[in-house]
Amino acid sequence: MKRYLFFICLLISVQNVFSQEPADALRYSWITSGGSARQQAIGGAMTSLGGDISATFVNPAGLGFYRTGDIVITPGYNFLNNKSTYLSRTETDKKNNMSFGATGVVLGTGMDNRKKDGSGVAISFAFNRTASFGNNLLYRGLNNQSSYSQKFLEEIQNNNDKDANSVATNYPNGTSLAFNTYWIDTIAGGSSGNYQFKTRAPIATGLIQENAIAEKGGINEFAIGAAINRKSKYFFGATLGIPVISYDRNSTYTEADATSNINNNFDFASITENLHSTGVGLNLKLGFIYKPQEYIRLGLAVHTPTFYMLTDKYGTSVTTNTESYKNQLEQSASDITGTNDAGFKYQLMSPYRIMASASYVLREIEDVTRQKGFITADIEFVNYKASSFSVDPDGDQSQSTKDYFKQLNKTIDNIYKPAFNFKVGGELKFTTIMARLGAAYYGNPYQDLGHGEKGSRFQLSGGLGYRNKGVFVDLTYVHTMGKDVHFAYRLQNNPFYGAQIKSTNGNVLLTVGFKI
Repeated sequence: MKRYLFFICLLISVQNVFSQEPADALRYSWITSGGSARQQAIGGAMTSLGGDISATFVNPAGLGFYRTGDIVITPGYNFLNNKSTYLSRTETDKKNNMSFGATGVVLGTGMDNRKKDGSGVAISFAFNRTASFGNNLLYRGLNNQSSYSQKFLEEIQNNNDKDANSVATNYPNGTSLAFNTYWIDTIAGGSSGNYQFKTRAPIATGLIQENAIAEKGGINEFAIGAAINRKSKYFFGATLGIPVISYDRNSTYTEADATSNINNNFDFASITENLHSTGVGLNLKLGFIYKPQEYIRLGLAVHTPTFYMLTDKYGTSVTTNTESYKNQLEQSASDITGTNDAGFKYQLMSPYRIMASASYVLREIEDVTRQKGFITADIEFVNYKASSFSVDPDGDQSQSTKDYFKQLNKTIDNIYKPAFNFKVGGELKFTTIMARLGAAYYGNPYQDLGHGEKGSRFQLSGGLGYRNKGVFVDLTYVHTMGKDVHFAYRLQNNPFYGAQIKSTNGNVLLTVGFKI
C-alpha cells in the first residue's frame, strides 16, 4: 500500500508540469447508461432486448428487430445534489442542466422487402449523450494535521532541489507560485544553492480548508450502426462510434488560519486551477442476439476500447496573504512562462466493456402489437485498470513526457480495479399504454488504499409509454444515488483526508418518435 501511495504522490508532484491525472481516465470511463427514455426506464438494460434506437450504443444486433423505420428525439433535464463530508463537516451543493439522450433515425427492411424466412437488415444514424460532467462540489473542514503546501515541499524534496532560483521558476503550475507568494519559504540559515524549505501555514493551530469545484461538459457520441437478421433467430450488429469530449473544470482550494492571531504571518492561501479539455475518439461495438424460442432472447456485446485524441489547456494561479510579513501576493503560471497555455496534446485509451443479457418476452407472437411485456437483465464487465495515456504524434515527444505517462499508467493500474455493473427492468403493455420499471448498480472502480477510496452508483427508474398510429411518446424518471471520494491533495509522509461525496441525481427524459 505504501508503494502505491508513493506512486500517487510522486505523480502529483510531477503534475505541476503536466495536468493529466488518474481521475481523467476514470471520468471518461465510469459512466452510467444513456439512451432513449424507454431504455432508461428499464434500468438501461438493452443487450438482449433490441427494437430501440439505444441498441446502437449498447448492442447493435438489437437493430435487427426493426421492420420499419423510426425518427427519434430525446431531450432531458438533470437535477444534481451533492452532500460532502470532510473532517466531520458537511456541505451541500447542486447543479441543474439540460441534456439529450438517444436521437436519430433507424431504417429497417420493410415486410414487403424481407425474405420469406423473415431475414432483413437495419441501419441507424444516431446521437447520444453518453456522459454528462455538469457538477458543483464544495467541501470544507478544520485540519491540524497537514497542509496543501506540503505537497509543494514534497515535490522539491523528490527532485532534491535546494536552489531557490530553481524553485522560483521550474515549477510554474504550483510550487513556484507557492514559493514566490510565500505560501512556502526558505528556512533561515541556508546559503545560495543549498536551501531547505518550509511551509508558512500554521498547521499545529489548525487550518480551515475549503475546496470549491465547478464542472461542465460531457461526451456526445455520433454513431452509425447496422444489423443483420437471419431467419428472425440470429441477429448480428456493429456500430462505429465517434465520441466527442468537452470538459471544463474550475476549482479554488483555500486554507486559512483558524485562529484570530494577526501576528503569525499567515492569513490564507489559495490555488485556482482552470482546465479545458477537448477531443474526439473512435470505437467499435459488436453484438449478437439469439432467440432459441420466440419468447427468449440471449444477447452478448463487446465494446472495444475508445481511442481518444485530446488537448488540454491548463492554467493556475496562487494568492497568499502573509499579513505583515509580505502582505498579499498573487502570481499565475503565465507570469513565469510568459505565455498562455496553447494546449497540450495527448492520447487516451479507455477500457473495453463486455455485456451479457437475457430477456423473457411475455406472449411474443408474430404480431408485436399483441405482446404483453417483457423482463430483461444485463451484466457488464469493465476493467478500469485498462485505461492508459500516451504521447500524441503531433505533441510533446520529450522523454520527460513519456516518463510521466509511464508513471501515470502505473498509478492507474495501482488505484483502480475491474468492476461489474448490473441492470434489470421490465415493461407491461396495456393496449397503447406501457408501464416500465428498472434498476441498475454500478460497481466500485477503486482499489482500497486505506483512505476511504470507495465509489458506487445505484439507479431506480420508471416511466410510461404511448404508442398509436405510428407515433410514440415515452416519459421516464431516473433517480441515481452515488458515492464517491475526492482528495484535494495527497501526501507521502503526512496525513491527508478525502471528502466523502454522496450525490443524488434526478433525470427526466422525454422521447418522441415517428414511424417511417
